[in-house]
Parts: sequence; C-alpha cells; structure tokens
Amino acid sequence: MTDNEHEVVERQVGKGFDSFTLDDAFSDGEDSDSNLEFSSAVLRKHLAENPSWVEKDDREDDGETDYASAHDLDTSISTFCLDGSSNSHQESRSSSPSPSGPLETEEQEQDFSQDFSDITLSEGSGMNGHLTIRHADIQESEDASPLCDTSQYPAVHIDAGGSSPNGVTTSIGAESDVKGQQEDEAVRPMSTASSSHLPAPSHDLPPLPPSPSSPLPKSPTSSSMNHQKTRPAGPSTFQKVMSKTRPHFLPPKSRQEDRKHMADWEAMMKQSRAAEEKRRKALQERRLARELKIEQSIYTWEKEILPDWRIVHKNPNLRKLWWNGIPTKLRASMWQQAVGNALALSKDNYKNCLSRAKRALLAGSFPAETLQAIEDDILSTLPGLHIFHPETGPLYQDLMDMLCAWVVSRVDEGLEYVHGTAKIAGMILLNMKPQQGFVVMRNLLERHCMRSFYDSAATKDDVEAYYRIFDTLLADSMPKMYFNFKQHQISPSAYLPAWLVPLFLDHLPFEACARLWDVLLLEGDSFLFRAALAVLAVLEPRLFFPDRQELLDLLQGESKAALEVATREGRLLDSAKYAIYGVDEETLWERIDSMEDWWRESTWKRLTQRELPDL
Repeated sequence: MTDNEHEVVERQVGKGFDSFTLDDAFSDGEDSDSNLEFSSAVLRKHLAENPSWVEKDDREDDGETDYASAHDLDTSISTFCLDGSSNSHQESRSSSPSPSGPLETEEQEQDFSQDFSDITLSEGSGMNGHLTIRHADIQESEDASPLCDTSQYPAVHIDAGGSSPNGVTTSIGAESDVKGQQEDEAVRPMSTASSSHLPAPSHDLPPLPPSPSSPLPKSPTSSSMNHQKTRPAGPSTFQKVMSKTRPHFLPPKSRQEDRKHMADWEAMMKQSRAAEEKRRKALQERRLARELKIEQSIYTWEKEILPDWRIVHKNPNLRKLWWNGIPTKLRASMWQQAVGNALALSKDNYKNCLSRAKRALLAGSFPAETLQAIEDDILSTLPGLHIFHPETGPLYQDLMDMLCAWVVSRVDEGLEYVHGTAKIAGMILLNMKPQQGFVVMRNLLERHCMRSFYDSAATKDDVEAYYRIFDTLLADSMPKMYFNFKQHQISPSAYLPAWLVPLFLDHLPFEACARLWDVLLLEGDSFLFRAALAVLAVLEPRLFFPDRQELLDLLQGESKAALEVATREGRLLDSAKYAIYGVDEETLWERIDSMEDWWRESTWKRLTQRELPDL
C-alpha cells in the first residue's frame, strides 16, 4: 500500500483525530494492530492512550461487519442489544477479532440465532391471551462488550395483562432480574424469558410494537372469551345520567332541573296511588252498603216479587231493587222464574239425558274429542274459586255430569259441544241443584241471541246481524272508539263472542257477573249488548293504541304492560282477565247507570227488526 493510494480526509480541529485513511475503513480485518498506518501524529497519540479503540475497530471491521451483512434482514430491532442469559458469546467474539474460517462464522450465526431465540412472541393461557416481554438485565463484568454500555440498565417488565397500573414495571440490578424472571415463570411457565438491553435507562417506556416480520399469533377462543362484554348488575352508567323526564330527541335538561322534575313526577305518582286507594275504599264501602241494603230488603222480595216476578216490569221501584241485585238465598228461585221453561222440559229430563250419557261413556261411544274438550273447559272455569278442580273440587263431578247430559240433549239436533258452556253450567251450579240448573241452562241457551252463538254454521247470518247491531250502538254511544276500531280494522267478531258465549265469566270478576246475570235474566238479550258497551267504556282510556296487535291483546285480557303492573302490585292473575285493568263491579255499574240518558229500548227493537226481520 503506497502513499499515493492513501486518501486522507481532513477533519475539523478539536473534533477527534486530524485525519485517517479510507483503507482502514474498508479493511477486511486481517491486519493486526501493528499493520495500521496513520499519517497523523495526533491519531497515534490517541491510539496509544486508548488501546481499547483498536480492539473495538478490529471487532467492528471483522465480526460486526460480517454479522451485519449476514443478518440485516430484520432491522426493526437493530436498536436493541439483544442478548441471551449470559454474555459469554459476546466476550468470545470480542476476544477474537477476526473469524478464521467458516466454522467460526457458523458458530457466530448460531450465537446470533440463540440471541433471537430468547425473544418469546407467544400468548400463554396463563396471561389471558396477552403478550409479555421482559427485558432482563445482564450482570455487569469488567470484560463486557463495549458495544453495549456498561452502566446498569433497568429490567423492564411489559405486562399487557393488567397486573401493573401502567403496564410497565422496572427494576434495577440482578436481584430484580431474578425476581422478575421468577414472577414471569410463575404466571406463564410455558413461555421463555426474553431479555434485552434498552438503549437508555428510562423508567417510563411505552409497550414495544410487534415486528412486521414476526406477527403475533392470535388465539380466537381465549381472546373472544376474555374480551366478552359482561353487563354489571344494576343500572348502567348511561342509565344513571340519562334523563327520565325528557325524550332523547329533545335538548337535555340541566341536572338541577331534571332532579326537580323527577321529584315532581314521584310526588304525582304518590298522589295518584293515594287517590286510587281512596277510590277503591270508597267503592268497597258502597258495595258493602249495597249488600247490606239487599239483605234488609229480603222482606220486600218475599212479599211482593217472589209471588209474581212480572210485577217488576210494572213497578219502577221494584225494578230498581232488582237491578241492585237479588239476595243470594232467593237467587235460585228468581233465576228459574225469570228464565222460564219455554222448552217445556220435565223434571226427569236431566236424569234421562245423564243416563244416556253414562251408557255412552261405558260403551265407549261417547266422542273422545268432546270429552277432552269438556275437561279442558272445566279447567278454566272460575279458577279463582278452586271449586271445580278435577282433583280437589267438590262440584267437579256434578259439572261433568251436567255437561255430558247437555251434549246428549243436543245430539238429536246434530250440535256439538261449544267451548265456554262449562262457565255457564258452573255459575248455575253455584246457585241451585244440578236437576234444577239443567232446565235453567237449556232454556237460557235457547234464547235467540245465545242460540245464535251456540249453534252451528246455520246461524252464521244471525251472528253477523248481531255484529252490525253492536257496531251501530257503539257508533252512537262512543264514536271515537268506533272510529279507532274501524281504523285498525277490528270488528266485533274479534272480541264479542269471547264475552257473550260464557256471559262475561272469563273476563269480569265473579261478583260483577252475578249481578249482570240478575239483570240479564230480567231484561233479556238487549242487556247483553248494554253490558258489552259498558265494558268498552271502562277500557276506553286504554284502547287508543297505534298498534293493532296491542289493541287485540288488551281486548283479550293479555296486555303485557298491564300484566307486569299487576304482578308488581301483587294482584291475583288466576281470576278474571280484566281484573288486571281494575274492572270491578262498582266501576262497571257506574258505566251502566250512566247509559240511562241515551239508552232506549225502542232503539234496540228498531235495530233488531231491521237486521233480524224474522225474529
């Protein structure tokens, strides 16, 4: 190497050595320390004072150059001095400045791969699917590699599992390294501890981003299970701050105004409950007073009405007395006289029909479908009384016998059993004996309106005529409700048969039905429609729903909102269906009495003559 081949680069004075040759920068590492030639005396002086520079340069020229040229594929972690559990392999590289052959090169590659093998990028089950990277500090030694600073660096524990508040825990010294390694192995025994020196001793380090060349494996099962949202018990944070006194589409209120309005609402609800309780007590007192008055009027009943019940139609005072309700002890005889015996049935008619029914049951000729329909109908007959229960009810067998006898009596006409008949038979059995009640039931169901609903398809035209009559009465008495029903395409066929076939026993309380029956047997079919209008009048505030299905559910006594309120208030749900709406005897009769101003019997006769000319 001649002097002409040397190119000297002059550097500024005071910033290191004055000059150096470019041949040294491209040295292959085979030259020893004595073969280096420099033209500057200052350089020789610095080299003599710092012999470690020569070793560093040799190592950089020989080992590190080959090292970088062979392994610069992943440069995302080139800023870290990644090391294994010990630094013996670095010391071996620093002690031998130049690799002499391919064997040593392979050993260095193996050492390098061992360094990277200590980095664990796996998700262990013990860490709930989070990545944990621990940079352990290596014990200092005087012969440590100069490439990495000899000062102590903290052991940084980056824990994404949430064990640390900020996710990063630092500790300095070998003791903290051993302790962190033990904690890491206790949490995730299957993972391998990874260690590296950080470029600066910082105690507030952000989490390391994953390398593009080393994608993190994902565990769908564990991550989806750990990140599954679970709603805590009680109201959510949004529900706590959400205003309950203003719709969401309006501007929000202030907290003070919202609390004031909420307190006003609670006060109004408290007053409403107090008013409802006061009204209920008033109705109860009125009922007790009426019942007491009825008991005191027994003498008048026995002296004036019992000998000839037709006098009621001539005397308004006696008629009003009848409308207040028949005394319980006189109800059987009064019902029998009011219904009459248009069919001219003998006293033995019940025994004859019952014997025929029992012979059919013993012979197996009684229709099984009809028998099953009777049993199902009995199960839903006045369930609140528990008097017709198949196992414990004392009147179950009497009710079954009466219904079977009634089915036999209709066989000659080719008529089948109608669901709802058990309610009527049960109501009659509560007031009279089966033999007497059978005659009353047959004559009652032979009235034109009742027979139209209990007959087969032959009376379909008559049923439609009654629907038109009811529509006309509804339009005259409650036009808004009539328009609402027409708008939702709800005809009387959607609710009227469920009321008339069992004579309201499915929907109204027992006391209200008993009083309705007293007047029904006296006034005839016209009172059925008057009572139906009164039921709609009681339900009127609830019948303006925008949804047709909600309206039908309410008419059927299956409104979800009303059921929830009744359940919360502890009301009995095994009684009448409309009990959940607050329909009771006094409320219903208030509506019936209010119809005196516009109800005319002449209107009923005119409508029946128009729709049913053959009646």
